[in-house]
Amino acid sequence: MSSLALAPETVDPTPTDWAGAEMRARIRRRYGAERLFKLIGLTAILISAGFLAFLLVTMVGNGARGFTQSEVRLDVDFPRSSLFLDPAALRGFGAAQALAGADFERVVNEAATAQYGQSGPSLFSQGARLRLRDAVRDDPDLLSGRSTIWLPAATAIDIAAKSSGTAAAETAYDRLAAVEAIRTGLNWSFLTGADSTDPTLVGIWGAFKGSLLTMIVTIVLAFPIGVLSAVYLEEYALRNRWTDIIEVSINNLAAVPSIIFGLLGLAVFLNFMHLPRSAPLVGGLTLALMTMPVIVIAGRNAIKSVPPSIRDAALGVGASRVQVVFHHVLPLALPGILTGTIIGMARALGETAPLLMIGMRAFIAAPPGGLSEPATALPVQIFLWSDEVSRGFVEKTSAAIIVLLAFLLAMNGLAIYLRNRFETRW
Repeated sequence: MSSLALAPETVDPTPTDWAGAEMRARIRRRYGAERLFKLIGLTAILISAGFLAFLLVTMVGNGARGFTQSEVRLDVDFPRSSLFLDPAALRGFGAAQALAGADFERVVNEAATAQYGQSGPSLFSQGARLRLRDAVRDDPDLLSGRSTIWLPAATAIDIAAKSSGTAAAETAYDRLAAVEAIRTGLNWSFLTGADSTDPTLVGIWGAFKGSLLTMIVTIVLAFPIGVLSAVYLEEYALRNRWTDIIEVSINNLAAVPSIIFGLLGLAVFLNFMHLPRSAPLVGGLTLALMTMPVIVIAGRNAIKSVPPSIRDAALGVGASRVQVVFHHVLPLALPGILTGTIIGMARALGETAPLLMIGMRAFIAAPPGGLSEPATALPVQIFLWSDEVSRGFVEKTSAAIIVLLAFLLAMNGLAIYLRNRFETRW
């Protein structure tokens, strides 16, 4: 017999007892952990949705009033007023000069005192005289008799008509409402005007047009340069130390704070190149520098996601490298490139710091007529209005935020449309 004794077999008693109490406890803990994780995730989503709903309700609640304006009725007896204008003179070439020399503010004060027993500034805004001037310019026959004209109310009365104002404003509003001498309607001047010191006269079109011109310059510069850079780095560049340095630099530029690009634009475009300050051209150049790294990174990732079989098949049938890239790779990568571009453009549209550094915070009383004229942008205009003391600017700030959000949603909708259109072609 062998001196080596066989070790007795060790039998593992019941490796898994699914019906045991210990296993049931482990399963309950596992299911409990899953339910807790789902509850935490649902709570996070509800909190995020709650903050979003609060933001939207607050902005819409305050901003909706910014798109409306209160007007007070004023009966003006032009023949008995101090406005000595000949209706015939307003139909000739000297109409502008005649209107410029007329004291419409005094006419408003006289008519307000005679009708309501109060001075004009307590009832009407600074734009009342301008509205009266425009009415006389459009219809010179008004000067021949007594006319009823609706003029913009003062800021305090406008606030009292929409929400709650001071005690004096509430009293004035009640008096006007009792004789049906006040009404509230859509404020068209807010959609067609520019900045002003009076909240009843401000408009968003000047800032909106400035943002639009700035975004045009940004996309015209950043998109082609960014896409071509991504194509070269992904399809043609050699893999060496210099390429690695360029890639790291691009990734770092995408994370640089936006105010640094504002300092760069100030130093290069204004101080060195002497381009016009506070112009959409300079703003677009500065934002293009900030947006280009984002487009390059998104473009490279989109090009990299194209299957290598597409390139091999195109090269196999005799296509050149340029034909492979522009006829096959780029069309397939275009949806991803467009998505990254829109993300970069949306970030640029909401930036304020770079534009402040290049002087686009100036008071611009008229919409820009070109790329080199002084302008402001929507985020800068929102920043400036939020810093005003007058309470009337609160609703205008919220209304401008609504316009900015609508602009962003329009850009994202365009990106989704273009992406879906190109995706259905392949």
